[in-house]
Amino acid sequence: MHEPQDLLSEGKPDDDLILRVEDLAVHFPLGGGLFGRERRLLRAVDGVDLSLRRGECLGLVGESGSGKSTVALSILGLLKPTRGHIVVDGRQVATNSQSADRKALARTVQIVFQDPYASLNPRQTVRRTLEDPLRVHGVTAKSEIEDRVAAMLKHVGLRPEQADRYPHEFSGGQRQRIGIARALILNPKIVICDEPVSALDVSIRAQIINLLLELKDTLGLSYIMISHDLGVVEHMSDRVAVMYLGRIVENGDWREIFERPAHPYTQALIAAIPDPLRHAPLATTGGDLPNPLNPPNGCAFSPRCRYAVDMCRHEPRPSLETRPDGHAVRCWRSDEISGRAVLAAT
Repeated sequence: MHEPQDLLSEGKPDDDLILRVEDLAVHFPLGGGLFGRERRLLRAVDGVDLSLRRGECLGLVGESGSGKSTVALSILGLLKPTRGHIVVDGRQVATNSQSADRKALARTVQIVFQDPYASLNPRQTVRRTLEDPLRVHGVTAKSEIEDRVAAMLKHVGLRPEQADRYPHEFSGGQRQRIGIARALILNPKIVICDEPVSALDVSIRAQIINLLLELKDTLGLSYIMISHDLGVVEHMSDRVAVMYLGRIVENGDWREIFERPAHPYTQALIAAIPDPLRHAPLATTGGDLPNPLNPPNGCAFSPRCRYAVDMCRHEPRPSLETRPDGHAVRCWRSDEISGRAVLAAT
């Protein structure tokens, strides 16, 4: 099928990278209006750099409000960035996203939503749910549509004869399988999984995680796994990026992140993983995520950090420093803190 050349402009070619995000910022102006209220800026995402290799799973973790979903919506072309560049499969995503742009991007990037109960249209059969994207993207031959729907249902562990049922006739785990089938029906290269198991029973979560891993290998997919649950991320991810208040605070190989966390926020997230076999908690933190409209001075994590000193509270925010092994961290005291973490885990 012909793909219009003006949908995505050419980016720097790279055979290994399927996605590159550079200095991504998404700001929302708030306030102002008739009564002269001061206009303020919500910096939902503020200078994020990410990359995703072919066949890789990148875990993107952080508390609610850290900016994870905003990054995802920007990659999907559903939010216009304030600044920055997003390059998908060697082509830069157009910043003036029109409907045609999003259609082109949808053939490369798709999403699996968090809630399988809310993300499916209750008035549509499974067949209609899977057929509609194919028709929108130019697949009109009835036999091809039927074959692709049947094959995709088999891929996700459902039977082709279940295609004429409605969502209420399926369990939560089966509905999420339908959501995965819908995301994969256009044969995308990148799938963003936005908390794909958090709404499911614990007994079903492992089945969906194993299905996602199997499909990743079978279909050659690249994943971005968005989650606040590091237990899921540890099981699925090749690399992990940790977000806090709109910025990446740590990024690296999953083993480095989990065994030698260098940022106190990452340590606190790991300590919260419910695993009786895990070592004693490396760190704890209290309080809530700061108000993004009024971020703290200095390091954004300093009000909650057990290691914070005057420099952390008053110096400009530290930059994201990358070590020779590729492990990057945004913390003034990362060397000594990571040393303490290693000692605490041994």
